[in-house]
Amino acid sequence: MSAPVTLVSSMATRVLLRELADSFEARSGLRVTIESVGGVAAAARVRSGESFDVVVLASDALDELLAEGRLAPGTKVDLARSGVAIAVRAGAPRPDVGTEAALRQAVLAARSIGYSTGPSGKKLAELFTRWGLSDEVRARIVVAKAGTPVGALVARGEVELGFQQRSELMHLEGIDVLGAMPEPIQIVTTFSAAIGANARGPASARELIAFIASPAATAAKQRQGMEPA
Repeated sequence: MSAPVTLVSSMATRVLLRELADSFEARSGLRVTIESVGGVAAAARVRSGESFDVVVLASDALDELLAEGRLAPGTKVDLARSGVAIAVRAGAPRPDVGTEAALRQAVLAARSIGYSTGPSGKKLAELFTRWGLSDEVRARIVVAKAGTPVGALVARGEVELGFQQRSELMHLEGIDVLGAMPEPIQIVTTFSAAIGANARGPASARELIAFIASPAATAAKQRQGMEPA
């Protein structure tokens, strides 16, 4: 039996990639093993020289790894686009977040605000700065540890208003997802794939990436709160 295709990803694409890997295995007969960890941790493992056939991360993170020679040149493929959604604890009051002004007010009123260490968290911090709220909310910001879903903090009552990729919030119990961030300020992350520089099965890796990027994967992406890239 051939060796499995090894893949490492951030948590945001965990459920999507498992669903698509199952479909790929049924079609190709190739096995796929997936490790989904925090994006920072995944990049660190690639930098350490650990061998992965496929790496799936936010596009900017992949660009950094490509520039460092950690991924095979010319193999990057954009897979899916994912927007940020907002959540509160199940049964808690549901603030209006339907407009930029309403969301700004909700942030001002929240006793605690949670976001991740990933690219969406950085963009949120930039938004709060643009709103002139950085100093006012700094003490109320809770940054989830790498690999810990923001929604889990919301469900435990550690965070009142949580922001994270919809794909990471939609499967968690104990929270109510209020909806996406308003369109003018929506934060969208593109997730991409590339072949590891020391991949053991580059041909199989290329085949898997092509399938995940193909129209056959569109319905799965939409089920997981994403859109094709």
